[in-house]
Amino acid sequence: MHDLIAFLKANSTLVLANPAVFATFAVLFGGGGFLVGRYLLTERIANLESRIARRDEEIADLKGEQKAPKRELSMVPLIGATAIYPSEPERLPVPAAELPAQRKGNQRV
Repeated sequence: MHDLIAFLKANSTLVLANPAVFATFAVLFGGGGFLVGRYLLTERIANLESRIARRDEEIADLKGEQKAPKRELSMVPLIGATAIYPSEPERLPVPAAELPAQRKGNQRV
């Protein structure tokens, strides 16, 4: 940067004598350098954009999993619940008259 300032100080009379030519060349070389740099870095920019898109998709998937957690069955038995045994489809409920006598407290019936 210091060299550029020294160069402009040394050639300031030339720049002040022809400011339109200096501005034109500055725009042409500056714009040309930008376009060449953009052309050379297009692949890297596309790669970074695809990585950003992939991470956005991963974040959306993780947020979706977080909102709807997988529910597991309770391991606590419920009182009065009936169990269905798919391996024994022929099993039928037993009528109340055929059930053994029930106990009340410590009494035996």
